[in-house]
Order: sequence, then structure tokens, then C-alpha cells
Amino acid sequence: PDEAAKSLRLGKSQKTGHYRISILVTRHDKHTDPFFSELIEAIRSEINQHMCIFANIWFEQSFSDEDEAEKMNIKKVVNDLYNDGKTDGLIIIGKCLPKVISELKSKWKNIVSVNRNSTNNEVDEVICDGAKIASKAVNHLIRLGHRKISYIGECRNESRFKGFQETMLMHNIEMNLDYIFQAKASENDGYSAMERIIKLSNRPTGIYCSSGIIAIGVLKALSKFSNRYYNPSVISSDDISEAKYTKPMLTTLSLPKKEMAKYAVYLLVDKLNYGHKSVTKIEVESTLVIRNSCNPLNNSDYIEYCIWYFGFAFQNISSVYRNKNLQQLGSHG
Repeated sequence: PDEAAKSLRLGKSQKTGHYRISILVTRHDKHTDPFFSELIEAIRSEINQHMCIFANIWFEQSFSDEDEAEKMNIKKVVNDLYNDGKTDGLIIIGKCLPKVISELKSKWKNIVSVNRNSTNNEVDEVICDGAKIASKAVNHLIRLGHRKISYIGECRNESRFKGFQETMLMHNIEMNLDYIFQAKASENDGYSAMERIIKLSNRPTGIYCSSGIIAIGVLKALSKFSNRYYNPSVISSDDISEAKYTKPMLTTLSLPKKEMAKYAVYLLVDKLNYGHKSVTKIEVESTLVIRNSCNPLNNSDYIEYCIWYFGFAFQNISSVYRNKNLQQLGSHG
């Protein structure tokens, strides 16, 4: 019998090549957040580069949500996934609950996580630390003079929210709970959060969005409810492809998605080839990409001052014309 065909049927690969690899996305489905779509494509390309077989892709958002996970039989779901396509290795994209990782490890011996949240040495991982990403974003806003800063994104067990909190504390800036908005990585959630911000009497001057797709929703809301008296600076994570085409163009923290994909597949193939045994972590850094959506606070203060001053002056002039005789004013030139 053909050993290669037999290996594929049994879900096992020959030691010398063509490992079968599956991808598990645990945050959102492929239609919600472009960041994951771009990362998935980069990983699939790397799998092909290593002459391996891309076998399956699953989307299980509940694996990152405590409330949703409580409602399901995790062991059964993981078992069904494994039986759906027995593969040599698994790549997890997105945050994954510890109890889910434990079940996945009982089925797959070779797992790599690609994420902004660490698995705390449960499996091999490639991360771009979410706390550091948020810190860079908030520090950029603070350098521009902003102190009334809003956070829009996931808050529960989220490294980016932790980084936001720590950076505000480091600069002795009190967090205003009215500026914190729990939001999933979707354009609709970003739009809704911005609608609520616009209604505030004391609005933030800087807004950090934990993902690019949230920021796009924020900018669309600002565009629809355009107000020349309120133009907050907006910054986000991820640098998705749409960030270059927003109005204004989005200032963001770029994650090296191609490098993350490259290292993830490398670690998995190396482990499959018995190259390393211990849990290994590779960390890559984000890069600040400055565009047009962030401005120094002093500039916006000056514009607001000019608007106030000329409005005040106009009211005084109107009052003069109302209270004095026009002929008297004419005689004085």
C-alpha cells in the first residue's frame, strides 16, 4: 500500500515531510476583524513554503470568552475538532482560555499560539505583547499633550487594557470610567462607542482603540457627526490594510504579521522534527506608524480658543449695536 496515502488517511505524516497542519481561530470569525484574516493568510503562505499541508481551519470564538465557555462542553467540542481532521500540528490564533488549552494539549502534542496575550508557557508561542502595544499608543497620545484618554476594546483578561491602565498610572493620570468602553473587535462596536462619547459633556481628547477595525468604526461615527469643535486624536493597534485609506488616515501600532506567521510555522515544524522539546516563546515588537488621526492637544486648544474668542467678541459687538444709537457710532468713525 502507498504509505503516503495511508498517512493522510490516518492523519499522520511521514517523518521526512508534508506535515498536516490545522489552524484554530479563537477570537472572532473571519468576517469581523481584518487583522485575523491577514494573519491567517500569512500563516497559510508559510505552511506552503515549508512544503506542509494546510488541513483545516476552525473558528471557535467561545474558546476566548469565559461566559460562552461556561455554556459549552469544551472537552466534547475539542474532541470533535480533533476527529474532524487528525493532524500533526495545530496553530492557535488569538487569546485562548487556559482550560481550553489544557483540552487541546490532550489531543495535539504539537501546538503553537500566535497572539497578543501570552499562554504563560503552556505551549510554544509567538507574541507581540498587547500590554506593550497599548503602552506605546497611550504614550504617543501623552507626548502630544493628551491626558483625557479613552479606551475602546475588550477589558476582561485583556493585555491591551492592562497596558492602558499601567501606562495611565505611570503618568499619574486618573482614569475616567466614563471613558472606558467594552467593545468587541468590530466596526459596529467602535461606531456605537463613539456615539456615546459624542454625547458626553466632558469628552476625551485622545482615544485608544484596541484594534484597527474598532478605530474605523470610531472614525466613521466622527465623520457622520462631524463637529468642528470636537476633533479627538484616534490611535489603534494592528495596522490593518484599511488604516491607510481612512479619513483621516489612521495612526496605529503595526504588528509584523508576516514575521509572526513565519516564526509560528517554523516553531511547529521544528518541534515536529524533534528540533526542540521545551516550551519556546518568540516575542516580536510593534512599530508606531504616524499618520493624520493624531494631533498635538495644544493645536486643538488654540483652535477652540479662537472659536471662543471670536464668538465672544461677536456677542459684544452685537450688544454694542443693540444698546447704542447707530448715528452715535457713525460719528465716532
